[in-house]
Amino acid sequence: MRTPRPLLLLLLLVFSATIFLLLLPIATSLTPDGLTLLALKSAISSDPTLVLSAWKDSDPTPCNWVGITCVSNRVSSISLPNRRLSGYIPSEIGFLRRLTHLSLPHNNFSNPIPSHLFSASSLVSLDLSHNSLIGPIPPEIKSLKNLTHLDLSSNLFNGTLPSSLSDLSNLSGMLNLSYNLFSGSVPDSFGRFPVYLSLDLRHNNLSGPIPQKGSLLNQGPTAFAGNPSLCGFPLRSPCPDAESPEIAGIQQNPKSSPSPSFSISAPRTRKGSGTGISVLVLSGLAFSVGVVTVSVWIVKRRRWVAEKGKMGEGKVEDDDVEGQKGDFYVVDEAGGFGLELEELLRASAYVVGKSRNGIVYKVVVGRGVSVAVRRLGEGGLWKFKEFEAEVEAIARVRHRNVVRLRAYYYATDEKLLVSDFISNGSLHAALHGGPLSSSSPLSWAARLKIAQGFASGLAHIHECSPRKYVHGNIKSSKILLDEDFIAYISGFGLNRLASANCNSKSSTAAAALQLTASGSGLQGSKVPTKPCPSYLAPEARASSSSKLTQKCDVYSFGIVLLEILTGRLPDPGLESFVRDAFRKERPLSEVVDPLLLHEVHAKKQVLAVFHVALGCTEMDPEMRPRMRAVSDNLYRIG
Repeated sequence: MRTPRPLLLLLLLVFSATIFLLLLPIATSLTPDGLTLLALKSAISSDPTLVLSAWKDSDPTPCNWVGITCVSNRVSSISLPNRRLSGYIPSEIGFLRRLTHLSLPHNNFSNPIPSHLFSASSLVSLDLSHNSLIGPIPPEIKSLKNLTHLDLSSNLFNGTLPSSLSDLSNLSGMLNLSYNLFSGSVPDSFGRFPVYLSLDLRHNNLSGPIPQKGSLLNQGPTAFAGNPSLCGFPLRSPCPDAESPEIAGIQQNPKSSPSPSFSISAPRTRKGSGTGISVLVLSGLAFSVGVVTVSVWIVKRRRWVAEKGKMGEGKVEDDDVEGQKGDFYVVDEAGGFGLELEELLRASAYVVGKSRNGIVYKVVVGRGVSVAVRRLGEGGLWKFKEFEAEVEAIARVRHRNVVRLRAYYYATDEKLLVSDFISNGSLHAALHGGPLSSSSPLSWAARLKIAQGFASGLAHIHECSPRKYVHGNIKSSKILLDEDFIAYISGFGLNRLASANCNSKSSTAAAALQLTASGSGLQGSKVPTKPCPSYLAPEARASSSSKLTQKCDVYSFGIVLLEILTGRLPDPGLESFVRDAFRKERPLSEVVDPLLLHEVHAKKQVLAVFHVALGCTEMDPEMRPRMRAVSDNLYRIG
């Protein structure tokens, strides 16, 4: 006998309701973001450090889980580096629409990257380096319009380099595709990347000529090393039957005006003596350090002069020609800096960093000495006297934990700063990985030593003059380390020097270095280039016209301390995450960098440094201590 249809429908409804009620406690006990993270846990086949053991579906929120950071109860960061996790990356991660940082380096994830991962369109930083991921880069990656940092190095990716990566208009920190199996040519579109992007294509199977376009002209040879079939500048492998576009450009313009001559004097503390060196020597510097844009500039200058003549505007004015004369100045003769300009120009060098403040080269000169040469960009509006006052004010800030400025080169269209080269990369690379990072994680003793030196250097910057000096761009990438893990603060005074290109009026040297008279009642001045928002004090973040003060530096220092303590990439939620954890008295293991958990003897020191960091990051600037007090407290800890 057949069951009546209404009865059958009723039975189905009862059955469905029963299943729903049975599943209701599970379905409603955890937020949707938490359920998504459980999909990641299910995709992990091996978790030797048991980092995911505390990820439970009975929790009301995932925001207390190890490796997870939330903002407004939504997952904003997943950070699980160096955990030896095996498995695959599930597509469900793409459902985390508030996710800004995904950091899974130094694990053993395999399989291709799921294309649906890139539905997490809020991603700002994606680090999947040092895994076993395979396949091509999915074309859907171009949907990550907010991405600034992409590291896919040391995997098994293959296929060609997607030209669509250049559509990532905010990509400005790092694009690292090194140590993979990519083949084919370097896309022309990569020339559209900003010049300060750190591009790394080493050790793949790339072939053909390197496009001589855009920002690719500013790359050093290390960006392309380990690709035997690549050719062209900046590599020393010329392309068969190819000619340098710069040389070709000069030969094709035989009627162009002669290139402007540079007069570079012998080193002096103040003005040059006028001993001339031909333009070929400066071009030698341009080639040896990879600053090919100097050669490009010469070609453009020739064409501009020729075009100006054709338009009937007459010859170049005397001020323009005179402005091309350059001079080299040593600002630290008393410190034993005896490097001659000729020695510097003929040295070998390569790119080690790029930012909005210019390109940095390591220049290896004789006797095993290395210096850092920063090129401030093409031109600028500084008059010589103003630039001289700026640079010599920077040079007077001397401290064992501040990078020392040694010399500079000035011409209207070319400005170089020469400083000590610090050999062991940055604190950011040491904590989060990078091409110059150490293979072993930083111990607690090393981290405390770095924090103490960093604090001492910043306190000196704040107190070494009657004026109120402000660094204005404190972050972990500005803290350089030597082989003994001594910290050196870099970048002091650079914001103003480099921003002269977009600032039509120069102020006095004091104002340019963000200084004001101590008796004026002010503690800072407007800075044209704001630091990374994650490090920026809330009062400065609230208004683009606000002034950076010494208390802003203290806040930024506190964020770097939290970065040292937690091992997390900084984001706007880091400070609130740590403060909330201490307010709720959560276990230290949920907050501190997992790489430090084995150093149980340092627990009291770690807690003490956490309290210093929280004091530095108070919302009210008046509640933050002065850097001298911060430095003294850190040295008392150990």
